[in-house]
Parts: sequence; structure tokens; C-alpha cells
Amino acid sequence: MTNAYDAAYHRSIHDPEGFWGEAALGIDWVRRWDKVLDDSKKPFYRWFAGGVVNTCYNAVDRHVERGRAAQAAIIYDSPVTGQTRTITYAELKDQTARFAGVLAGLGVGKGDRVILYMPMIPEAVVAMLACARIGAVHSVVFGGFAPNELATRINDAAPKVIVSASCGIEVNRVIAYKPLLDEAIRLAAHKPDHCVLLQRPRSVAELTQPRDVDWAVAMETAVPHDCVPVAATDPLYILYTSGTTGQPKGVVRDNGGHMVALRWTMEYVYGVKPGEVYWAASDVGWVVGHSYIVYGPLLNGNTTVIFEGKPVGTPDAGAFWRVIAQHKVAVLFTAPTAFRAIKREDPEGLKIKDHDLSSLRALFLAGERSDPDTVNWAVTKLGVPVVDHWWQTETGWAIAANCLGLHEFPIKPGSPTKPAPGWGLEVLDERREPCPAGKVGSLVARLPLPPGTLTTLWQADQRCFDAYFSEFPGCYKTADAGYIDEDGYVYVMARTDDIINVAGHRLSTGAMEEVLASHPDVAECAVIGAADSLKGQVPLGFICLKAGVIRPDSEILAEVVALVRQKIGPVAAFKSCTVVKRLPKTRSGKILRGTMQKIADNESYRMPATIDDPGILEEISGSLQDIGYGKGRPA
Repeated sequence: MTNAYDAAYHRSIHDPEGFWGEAALGIDWVRRWDKVLDDSKKPFYRWFAGGVVNTCYNAVDRHVERGRAAQAAIIYDSPVTGQTRTITYAELKDQTARFAGVLAGLGVGKGDRVILYMPMIPEAVVAMLACARIGAVHSVVFGGFAPNELATRINDAAPKVIVSASCGIEVNRVIAYKPLLDEAIRLAAHKPDHCVLLQRPRSVAELTQPRDVDWAVAMETAVPHDCVPVAATDPLYILYTSGTTGQPKGVVRDNGGHMVALRWTMEYVYGVKPGEVYWAASDVGWVVGHSYIVYGPLLNGNTTVIFEGKPVGTPDAGAFWRVIAQHKVAVLFTAPTAFRAIKREDPEGLKIKDHDLSSLRALFLAGERSDPDTVNWAVTKLGVPVVDHWWQTETGWAIAANCLGLHEFPIKPGSPTKPAPGWGLEVLDERREPCPAGKVGSLVARLPLPPGTLTTLWQADQRCFDAYFSEFPGCYKTADAGYIDEDGYVYVMARTDDIINVAGHRLSTGAMEEVLASHPDVAECAVIGAADSLKGQVPLGFICLKAGVIRPDSEILAEVVALVRQKIGPVAAFKSCTVVKRLPKTRSGKILRGTMQKIADNESYRMPATIDDPGILEEISGSLQDIGYGKGRPA
């Protein structure tokens, strides 16, 4: 018997216009579209051509008009400042309309760009929505990014205004943003007309007159601005992601398709009803923050949680459980890295018992591969469905997921379940031929991509084509490797450049990481491929041990090497592994495997702009030298 997922998936692939045209009825339109899917400029498809909308109206105003004025739109929970406050939909409408008036008063209009360089505070959401309200294009840059990285984004987006705060607050330190912002503007060829600064009491910034404007002062006299109608195909935002050339890629998202897709996913992927509390424990600087801290929940009439803290250290490994219990969170979405950190500090999950988690209905993980050990730990400790789902900055929402609002499939640890409706996912080999079930190849998606995905790269159509559409004609290249099993479950094993060639055998570092993570003493791990004169490449393993482990490292290392040999086979040539205190990561939690590989191969590397702590790379270099590998240095 066909279930709701099978029916939805079949229709989305064979009748995409009918499927997404129906989904679009969940959005309020100023003017209906002329064509659901415009395929006149393949592979640059456009959704809802001719339609006119406003994203801010759909995310805020319509809920105020239809009975949700007094409902909490935002719960701000900041253990680093000791603050918790609630903003209703009515209050959010007022603040957003006023800040839209501030921007308009500074000369910002439809199509102008505004860069936001903000910490995890409600004003970051207000600024994003205010841009959408007047048809401006926002580009959020993670607060605290290095000046040269911010400068490259200023040059590419050419913003009329930059919105920032005086500082960001980490677990035990205050990061002054104003000096970083001033230096970025000095370095940039493009100069913004104005900067709007929100002063935070932990570090008050000195304003540069007449360029700088005080947020609070401007809001006092601002004239509230109405929503400006824009074309459904007009850009809503630019979000920069790392490029292989060192020049960031500005992923462009539109207004119409973006709204349709995200509101649909809240109901059918996450199974969340309007009025419920939804928490994406991420940052507004990343795609997860755009899609599921801000737009998705608000479009669906949910209460969204903005958390200015960490999974451990604010104050301990029980932080997530406290937030869920205190605010009655129904669905949590976070990165596997967060759960690995919690599991490492509290391997028995004892702190869970201190809180009432009865409101929690599901946990969603994304951002990195969810190793089976972490998934099983979460399932056992929480007793709710744990959904590993797979997506990318470019896609904006899940490529594959266990769509809880359609049909809950049995979980297979290590798999994000099945392709989400709209995603014609295939696995192709090096000859661009389909791979049989279970065989690893390149994961690609047949065009057209569903709504809500990238429309292009900012002012770089050719670069977009070269990066995503040229290698596999008629498809979007995910740059991820994996396979689809005989039941249709997707397995994402590694980035395609993380498939290593050991003596002619193509092997997945992700599969080896699964084995390492299954060891009872291992909290977190990574595997890279290092150059080898005999075999071409050989795998190197890095493991972080759980808190409280007192056995000798040598015993554990011997066991994990034997485990890989047993589970993967001698062909893996897995012999070198080392214990490290921590792994180098981006601020979104992704392990910097490529940088680690360059260090191992004694190559120079570019210091990643998003690295959480640059000092970790020195530790990794030392560990690699201890096992006989290189000592690459920053370029």
C-alpha cells in the first residue's frame, strides 16, 4: 500500500508544477504567478515566475492579522549574558517595521544589499526581516569573522549599509566587533554609506561620525515602513560559502520559491504545527540559521528559539536539556558535533534526568555525517525519533530526510533515510552511468531542483554553472559521495574529495569514521587520506576519547586499528591512528579534514576563515609529526 511519502515523492518528480503549485497555496501572494516553473534558461530554472510577494509579510504580519499577535515569535535564551526574553509576533512586527524605516531613511531600497555582521541576538532576526520588508537583499556574515574575509564579502555584495553590534559574547570572552568591522571597511575597495551599530553593555563601541548610526537612537525616531511587494524571482539574500579558489561563493536565494519550500518543510519534513516551539541550535550566520532559526519557523507560525550559548560550557553538558524543558521545545535541530560534545562530557546522559523533556517529539541532525554511534546514543537517551537529514548551503533545505510529517520510516543509523520530495537523487559512477544499489559513487540530483534552492551565485552565473552543473549534464553535483541501498535509503559517505585511493581501491573515509566511532571509548573522530609513495594514499585516523577514560592510549589505538581491519578489511591499510584532545572545526561544527590533509602532506594551507580556534592546527601538526607525517604551514 502506498504511504503519504511515496505518493508525495512520486508526484513531486513526475508533476513538479502541480506539486509545488499546490504547496504555494500555503503562502500569501500579492499576485499569483504566471508560470510555476520557468525553464527558459536551463539549467537556471526559476519558480513562480510572474508572482509578486513579500517574505516579511508572510513571516510576521499575516500572523498578527490572523490571531497570533500575542503568541511568542522569538524566545531569546542567552546563558552567556544571563538573559531570557520573549518577543511576540506583534512586537516583532513593530520592531521590524521600525528598523525597515531606519534602513529606508539611510537610502536603502529594493534590490540594495545590506550586510549583517551580528551575534546570536533577536536584533539579527529583526534586521534580516527588515531587509525583506523593503525588498533589500541581506547578506549575513558570521559575527567575528576576520576583517579580510569580511572585506571580500563587502567587495562582492557592495552593500549600501552594514548592520552590526558592538560585540559578540562567547563562553568566557567578549569579542569586540567594531575594530574588526572598521578594519574590514578599510581593506575593502567598496565603502558602505552607513553602519548601524547595536550597542551591547559588555563592550560599548566608539562610533565613527557621520558614517555610524546608533541602533537605539535611530529606532526612537524611525517611521515604520510597510511591506514592499517584490517579484517572486527577486533575490531575498546572498549567503557566502567557501570557494575552492579562496574567493567565497555567494549563494542566491529567491523570495517566492524559498517561502514555498520552507513553509512546506516545516509541516512535512519536521512535522511541526503552527504555535509549537521549534529550536534550531545553530547561528544566523549559517544556512541552518537562515532556513530554520528565522524563515521556516516564522513562515509556519511557530515560536523560534535564539540560543546564545554552547552545547557544553554554558554552563555544562545539560544546557540543551534545560532549554528544551524550560521553553517546551517540540522539535530540536542541531549538528551531530553538538551531540558528540555532549556525549563526550556526559557519556551516560545523566544530566538528561535532571529535566522534563516530555515536550520533545523529535531530534533532527545535519551539518556533518551522523555516525551510527551518536544516533544510537541519542535514540537510547532521549527516546524520540532521531532524524539524520542531509542538505547543503546551496540547497537551503533537506535533500534527504525521514519526513515525519508524511511517513515515519524505520531508522537505519548512518542514513538520512530517503530523498525528500522534489529531489530526483541518483548515484553515478566515473563514466556518469547509474551505480547499482549499494555501490558508492557521486550523488547528483536531476534538474530541475525544487524551489528554495540556489538560483545562481551572486553576479557569477558562469561560475555557478561550472561549479554545480557542468560535470554531470542535466544534474546538480552535490560533491558528496555515497550510495542508495536496495530499500531506497541514501547513505552519504564523504565529500567526493574525501574518497581516497588506496592501492587502486576507492575507499570512503566516512565508512572508516563509522567504525572508529563505534568503539566505546571514542567520543569523536576523523579520518583523512595522506599521500603515500607506495599506495598512493593511506588513511590516518584521529580520535578524541570520552571524558573519564583512563585506559592507556596505546591499548585503545590497537583496538580501533583492529576494528577497522575487521569491519572494512585489510584493503583499507588502516594502520596509523592518534589520540588528540580536540579536532579542528568551523564554527558551524564541520571538521576541517581538508586542512588536516594538507598538514599531513606537508603542504601549505590557507587558514580557514571559519575556524573555531586556529591554535588547534598546531596541535594536529604535532600529533601528525609524532606518527611520522608532515608539518604543513599556513600559506
